[in-house]
Amino acid sequence: MKDLRSRFGFHTTPFTRELAIEHCLTFPQYDEALEALVRVVDRRMSAALIAPAGTGKTTLLRRLVGRLPEARYRVHYVKVTSLSKRDMCREIARAVGAEPAGSYPTLVQRLQERLLAAVDGDGLRPVLLLDEAHDMRPDVLAMVRILTNFDMDSRLVVSVILSGQNPLREMLRKDELEDVARRLAHVSTLRTLSRDELVRYIAHRAAVAGAANTPFDAAAVDGIYEIGRGNLRATDRLALKALELAHEADRDVVGAAEIVEARRCLWA
Repeated sequence: MKDLRSRFGFHTTPFTRELAIEHCLTFPQYDEALEALVRVVDRRMSAALIAPAGTGKTTLLRRLVGRLPEARYRVHYVKVTSLSKRDMCREIARAVGAEPAGSYPTLVQRLQERLLAAVDGDGLRPVLLLDEAHDMRPDVLAMVRILTNFDMDSRLVVSVILSGQNPLREMLRKDELEDVARRLAHVSTLRTLSRDELVRYIAHRAAVAGAANTPFDAAAVDGIYEIGRGNLRATDRLALKALELAHEADRDVVGAAEIVEARRCLWA
């Protein structure tokens, strides 16, 4: 019996997270957001990337890293969780190579010293990517003001990119975070895909995995859009599960029935 990949002409399993940056399908909204972030980092300033879950924020951060030459930038990535200021500082310290021990004021000092060393000693511009920033407590998010304050706030040393879901926008509107919001030179946003964009996305993901033709009929694509509403993560999960179900049923094309069953399996 054929396996799933040979049945549909794939050389690798499609619709997984394992997708090289060079194989990502880009749309104008992603390119515009990326170029804006590159410009901000080039000016040694900070920004935010705010979008719903599953719309490609982390992938866009990966593309950003790929645009920043290692000979010029030192990029540090931290996936945020709900931590105290001290514990958050410890996570950032580990990322930048500073000693992750001591009191909160000591950690802040070590962080700033390490970032300055990258600039003055190594000739590299530090970039700090804080992913899932919507999970930060407001008092912890306020640290951005402190971490970017050098020489009495007269010197640009580190670029901070806050990446998070829509609650991050509401947090930045709070009075106590006004100074943090004012330090952001740009706020990029992403949206879910339109139906036409989704058609292109599904065809592209299938082609990247090796398929000569898209193994979804029109009704299946309609079903994916109606259920996932253009969300990339939901689309990938539905498409892969539907392929598995079609394969188990010995069908060479995915139809609406497999999409409906995939939804039941994934959201039951």
